[in-house]
Amino acid sequence: MKVKRSERLIDMTHYLTEHPRELVSLTFFADRYSSAKSSISEDLVIVKETFEARGIGSLQTVPGAAGGVRFVPGIRRDQAEKAISILASNVSASDRLLPGGYLFMTDILGDIHLMNHVGKLFAGAFANEKIDLVMTVATKGIGIAHAVARYLGVPVVVARRDSKVTEGSTVSINYVSGSSKRIQTMVLSKRSVKQGARVLIVDDFMKAGGTAAGMKNLLEEFSATVAGIGIFVESEHNEEKLVDDYISLLRLTEVDEKGKSIKIEPGNYFDRVKTFLK
Repeated sequence: MKVKRSERLIDMTHYLTEHPRELVSLTFFADRYSSAKSSISEDLVIVKETFEARGIGSLQTVPGAAGGVRFVPGIRRDQAEKAISILASNVSASDRLLPGGYLFMTDILGDIHLMNHVGKLFAGAFANEKIDLVMTVATKGIGIAHAVARYLGVPVVVARRDSKVTEGSTVSINYVSGSSKRIQTMVLSKRSVKQGARVLIVDDFMKAGGTAAGMKNLLEEFSATVAGIGIFVESEHNEEKLVDDYISLLRLTEVDEKGKSIKIEPGNYFDRVKTFLK
């Protein structure tokens, strides 16, 4: 049954956003809506213009018999600035201070609206990278990893501190925590990462970078490639960080326990990300 154009546009938009970075042929849409390819092409022009005007992303056209269109999530610079400002405002609330100068962030990491901002920011930053997996370490980075993976349309793998029987055969490494200098263990199931995979590492907090460096070392055991590193909050650290090629959304510059204040600034996001939607 032939589908009205308004219905086609709605369903097509929904399908593309639910399948980010997936190549979809014009034939697929033509059969789905019992419409001519010329009509589908006209519809896709409207979708592309709307995506770009609203800062949702872009549509890439791949010519040829095996071609089609691919939705690539993106973000405008003004949207990124607003999102990072919202995140900074939430993280810098004085009631987040815990004894010892630690920050309470569990509620932020569980807030789907805030994580949606994080997911879109990182997806926009790594939109042009070939990424097969998003990786994090249990437990607080899991929400971030899923938010990013949702926009990139790829699976999530989680490294753990100890082996679980439900993981099957595992690979483990010892690494040095950058801040405490303690030896720690990181474990990942052998079935989690295929050889040669390109992996985006994400984490909620980074001080000296020991955990991120540990994940990089673990991926070497799988002959996998690190496609990038995304950090939600990095802390200013006097010593040299163990990783240097990363993108951070926020930077913790000062914690005053006595005055109950937290100083948060934008991270290196705008220094590292050069391509935004117009």
